[in-house]
Amino acid sequence: MTQQKHPTKEQIRQYLEARQAERCPPPSMQEIRRQLGWDMLRTAGGPATLGYR
Repeated sequence: MTQQKHPTKEQIRQYLEARQAERCPPPSMQEIRRQLGWDMLRTAGGPATLGYR
């Protein structure tokens, strides 16, 4: 089974709709990663990354 590296388009749409309904400032990048579960992803070489260099 492969591990999902990025959220689906549907997940992003749901997230953005929920954020718009809250009408508050955007969360920090760390909080966004936590909400999407990206903080749980780990690569073989170390901490979770988005693959940017």
